Amino acid sequence: MFTSVLMASRPISWINTAFPFAAGYLMVTREIDTLFVVGTVFFLIPYNLLMYGINDVFDYESDLANPRKGGIEGAVADRTRAAQVHRAILLWSLLSVVPFSVWMMTLSDAAAAATLALVIGTAVAYSAPVLRFKERAFLDSATSATHFVGPLLYGLVAAHADLGSAWVWPILAAFFLWGMASHALGAVQDIQADRSGGIGSVATVIGARSTVRLSVALYVAAAVLLLALPWPGMLASVLPLPYAVSAARFWNIDDARAPDAHGAWKTFLWLNQPVGFVVTMLLIAVWNGWL
Repeated sequence: MFTSVLMASRPISWINTAFPFAAGYLMVTREIDTLFVVGTVFFLIPYNLLMYGINDVFDYESDLANPRKGGIEGAVADRTRAAQVHRAILLWSLLSVVPFSVWMMTLSDAAAAATLALVIGTAVAYSAPVLRFKERAFLDSATSATHFVGPLLYGLVAAHADLGSAWVWPILAAFFLWGMASHALGAVQDIQADRSGGIGSVATVIGARSTVRLSVALYVAAAVLLLALPWPGMLASVLPLPYAVSAARFWNIDDARAPDAHGAWKTFLWLNQPVGFVVTMLLIAVWNGWL
């Protein structure tokens, strides 16, 4: 049971939410304090368990029809024990998120606490019944983007950063566009499974070809926005381009071949590693005044 709950949190994606918070908070405060430690742990595991666990529970039927599910890209419980596993996921999501979030809010001011509540709320709203933002085209990609931009935003607000400064707003805006592009690209490969499960998405509404082209455009737009950063931050403008190139390989894909876009998604997963490394090196260089 422990393994099932752990896999529901998508360990391969833990760093994608913990790193933005930690980097944003640390670059502003330049110190490791209690909120930094607690926030990093929260966005590493509990937050991902909440976000992806709810998705696994309420997308179970469509996931059964999705050939890419059942591994690192999403756990699928056996039907004989699905109810038990799903109860455990929801229970541990609650037990892990509530103590952390309450503690973090006590360490934050009102603005940061409200930001954290918004971040957690969008993680729930994406997959939870009734709200189901994932079934509302374009809102699905925007909400997914907040899953990753949100931790960064919370870190900056908690650290009292000036969100209108010349280095903050381009990063937030570009990261948001990158998140939308990545979600849209990921939705292409699931068109057939989503349609068979009655799940709407940006890809099922505008089709595979248009969604891939939208994804490429958003990646390029993110790169352009990063050019607005002061030196040496503008060097980061090259980072969204490998994602755009990868997605562009499927520029003319149609709905019948939508599962082929899984190739772009696999590239996306491994691209996150070297790109994350470059971002880390750039932050270290800025921190030490090397550039």
